[in-house]
Amino acid sequence: QDNNGQRQRRHMDKAEMVKMQTERMVKDYGLDEAQQAKLLELNTQFAGKLQMGGPRGPRGPRGGQGGQRGGQRVDGQTGATQQANGQQGERPNREQMEARMKEMKANREAYNGELKKIMTTEQFAKYEAAEKQRMERRGQRQNRNQP
Repeated sequence: QDNNGQRQRRHMDKAEMVKMQTERMVKDYGLDEAQQAKLLELNTQFAGKLQMGGPRGPRGPRGGQGGQRGGQRVDGQTGATQQANGQQGERPNREQMEARMKEMKANREAYNGELKKIMTTEQFAKYEAAEKQRMERRGQRQNRNQP
């Protein structure tokens, strides 16, 4: 624990995150060993394309994200924000955001299509219901943060 009484989170690498996500899904949806092996392969394939569950960075005192944006980091000497690729950070324009959203949607649809082949009809229905709930909670959280 740090001085504020908050637990320090250990940063997991991508393989650990994929394994944790797969284990959680196996438990939540009652997958068998054959399904688990296929799901692990699918989750590994899509790990860089989707936001998998789990911690996504340092958490602030209210449980939200730290002061940095996902692909940005702060230079320790100058305090300047840089994109992960080393360029000075600027907010993406509307076209870039729309292209990114379109790409994310296509990746999610491709993932769900493959997942549907792995799961039974009942398991996939349970997964879809849980995803719908997650999206609704996420929408409520975002609306709370807007003026």
